[in-house]
Amino acid sequence: MLIKNSTQALFPLNGTEDPGIMRNAMRLSMDLELQDIPGQLMLALQPLRDSKANIISVVHHRDRKTPRGMIPVRFVVEMDRSRLETVKKQLADSGISVVRAGEDRFIEAISVVLVGHILDSDLGDTVKRIDSTGFAEVMDLSLTMPGVDEPSSAYLRIRATGKAEIQKALTILREVGSEKKLLVIEPIEAEAV
Repeated sequence: MLIKNSTQALFPLNGTEDPGIMRNAMRLSMDLELQDIPGQLMLALQPLRDSKANIISVVHHRDRKTPRGMIPVRFVVEMDRSRLETVKKQLADSGISVVRAGEDRFIEAISVVLVGHILDSDLGDTVKRIDSTGFAEVMDLSLTMPGVDEPSSAYLRIRATGKAEIQKALTILREVGSEKKLLVIEPIEAEAV
């Protein structure tokens, strides 16, 4: 049998498991370093398959290299936390470096755009107000400045620990926007990470 939906990779099951049941499942992320040779990504997926992990996302930076000449890969999975050490050992036994592995606290995300005199209004302070909450962080930022005296725009990707926390982060951003005379262009709805 093959399982396929928006949050699960294609993995054959032997028919005896119920893929929907993971008693101690939690969202975990792992940063790995893979050799730049064919088959390494599939080799990294095998321990996850064996542990019945539900793959949420895989970010494979094929065009980047770490200082050690390896390819960085990030997996976000839902799996039984008690299986994490086994997965890490299997990866290490396969020659795959696990740079970081642990609970992924940030499970919701939104993208917003700020328009106005962003640098003059202290962009660092705006980011700090979100990051200092403990429940949300600005994970990506891109700034466009058309001219010295013209309004600029900033794209912010904010991740948070849940839907309510995303709304709290948006409330903070609205208050900052009002205070600093910045237009806040909000998303239609939050996105699951």
